[in-house]
Amino acid sequence: MDEAAGKRRIMKTIVANRLAQVRKSRGVGASELARRVQVSRQTIYAIEAGAYVPNTEVALHLARELEVTVDELFSLQTGPQPSPEPIAAEVLSAGPAEKGQPVRICQMGSRWVGIPVTPAPYYMPEADGIIERTRQTGRAELAVFAKEEAAQKRLVLAGCDPAASLLARMVEKAAGVEIVSAAASSRLALGWLKEGKVHIAGSHLEDPKTGEFNLPFIRREFANEEVMVVTFARWEEGLVTAAGNPKCLQKAEDLARKSVRFVNREPGSGSRALLDKLLAGSGVAGHGVHGYEQIAYGHLAAAYRVASGEADACLATLSAARAFGLGFIPLHSERYDLVLRRRTAEMPAVKAFLDVLQRAALRRKLEMLAGYDTAETGAVVA
Repeated sequence: MDEAAGKRRIMKTIVANRLAQVRKSRGVGASELARRVQVSRQTIYAIEAGAYVPNTEVALHLARELEVTVDELFSLQTGPQPSPEPIAAEVLSAGPAEKGQPVRICQMGSRWVGIPVTPAPYYMPEADGIIERTRQTGRAELAVFAKEEAAQKRLVLAGCDPAASLLARMVEKAAGVEIVSAAASSRLALGWLKEGKVHIAGSHLEDPKTGEFNLPFIRREFANEEVMVVTFARWEEGLVTAAGNPKCLQKAEDLARKSVRFVNREPGSGSRALLDKLLAGSGVAGHGVHGYEQIAYGHLAAAYRVASGEADACLATLSAARAFGLGFIPLHSERYDLVLRRRTAEMPAVKAFLDVLQRAALRRKLEMLAGYDTAETGAVVA
């Protein structure tokens, strides 16, 4: 093959666009434009990066909302295929990162973090790019698009609360601040916060001596730092079973039955600590539970294993059980707090986040959809 033929194979006709320039000149944010056109924010980013060509209907809506013609937004050009931008980032994941895994990204000071996203059974997750290459240090090389947009108005919230998505959507709608959720056990979330990898960490760790939630752990981990602790809600945690509770489970010791398949949470999670406490109080050893070593990362992930028939039960929140229409036997009431550094609380995006915690509309959603007790929601406990 001669050089000219090789170039013809590399060069191709592409649809170029000026969407980002026009949108910014109109003073319209990506989230706002996405809302008007009724597409996702990530679709706007993908179009602007040249990674996605919209259909005729979307192109017409974009032109109408920005008060330009379609030709002013889109044009045909011959040139090289646009490629994603490579960046180095620390991957925030409870499990091993995998090549090709989709990620969201956020800038934390001078460094980037990548948060793997998990596909739901019926749709692909929104993402900023993929993992190109992993390293043993927990860092990875990512291929991403719209890096500049990702650096603006994003907060990383680490934790395991299934209802964090309700809070995230309300914050984005109210203030245009995007919450990127990093799934993590309470201990891992607090560890990431201490290392400066996340803005906010969620925790529901109970001190075995005092019965106090979170504060004893936070005082030890952040002894020399000023942190703010804000209550998100109180929830019930218990046994999540198949609908109708066909195994007739009522208490933790019932998990020791040979016919019961259990799926556990990872070490460091509040759920794992609660299970061990309940089993010890009943005189049941962990190895006596079929599935004690089977791990699911998060309340929703554990509940999904029950919904899919892979397990008969797990220990999770009422909100996780409701999400999949499963049975629930309450065993323990817990307080879930949000932890952040005092200096972080001064960021405009964080102020908007904390403002939403005070809203009655959020409380109503948490009560109705998740079954949470919101009497203390938004209260500063430290």
